[in-house]
Amino acid sequence: MSREEEIQLLTDFVTDIARDSGEIALKYFRSDLKVENKQSDGKFDPVTLADTEIEAFLRDKISAKYPGHSIVGEEEGETRGSEPFKWFIDPIDGTRGFVAGSPMWGTLVGVMENDLCVAGVMNQPFLNETFVGSETGAFLINNQGKKQIKCSETEKISDAVLCCTHLSMFHTGKALDRFVRIAESCRFSRFGTDCYGYGMLAHGFVDLIVESSLKSFDIMALIPIVEAAGGVVSNWQGDSVAMGGDVVAAATPALHEQALKFLSA
Repeated sequence: MSREEEIQLLTDFVTDIARDSGEIALKYFRSDLKVENKQSDGKFDPVTLADTEIEAFLRDKISAKYPGHSIVGEEEGETRGSEPFKWFIDPIDGTRGFVAGSPMWGTLVGVMENDLCVAGVMNQPFLNETFVGSETGAFLINNQGKKQIKCSETEKISDAVLCCTHLSMFHTGKALDRFVRIAESCRFSRFGTDCYGYGMLAHGFVDLIVESSLKSFDIMALIPIVEAAGGVVSNWQGDSVAMGGDVVAAATPALHEQALKFLSA
């Protein structure tokens, strides 16, 4: 089996299980759902039955198909395997939006081989949209079928549409100041997008995303989607952000380079 065939089979499996998990999410979305707080320091970090059931479902599927692979999930932590593949699961990325009835959330499943992000899927079952990225390309699956998607060709900050989940993710005054500086230089900005913003970046509607304090399971699945669509994803220093941190994702290398200047100033 060729490398391309191997990655395609892996990507198809990731896509299938992410889409299948959507039935669990829809069972709870916009329902009378009990919400628990994972934090005990006065802050609010919600978790629901949708989060725990989806992660358990995905872990079972992955372990049955690839018993030697490691799995990292937001709710259950890490299970170590013997092979150089590691899966990253965020069952509901955007739980606050999920609880608030907003459709700006998704289920993230990504696969890393050694230090390379080889496949990622973001599934939004309420909209029936699944964004897929791997070495074989970036695609959107929806009611119209499956089509290849591509980032915009925007190269200037002044022309860019910027997205970010929320200002509260910038935990220092310096980080917030850098974000505000770049936001004020963009064409316009939108908030509350969570993982869905990265899908819109890969689809060419959004040009730039700047966020902070992300975990590995928040970003790993999104990197191959954006990169396969022609975009660039890194931390604010231009290095890999697969393990989480401060994220900048841009539609083009030129736009990414300009953004880094704002974020490192």
